[in-house]
Amino acid sequence: MLIIDRFEGNFAVVEDSETDSVTNIDKTLVDKAAREGDILSFENGAYIVDAEATEKRRKEILELMKKLDLS
Repeated sequence: MLIIDRFEGNFAVVEDSETDSVTNIDKTLVDKAAREGDILSFENGAYIVDAEATEKRRKEILELMKKLDLS
């Protein structure tokens, strides 16, 4: 799974969760609507946002944060 960590200059810094590696991808190859935390898939020579996977991951993270709330 490719997850956008951040944008630096002309690159999207992307974490590959399967290999635990970080890669720079030229921003011209990344969906213009992409933002930090989005999950990308590679289709037809470009990286597009996988909206379903991104939303699922965000919900999982929110649930983990709720469990950590000690108030």
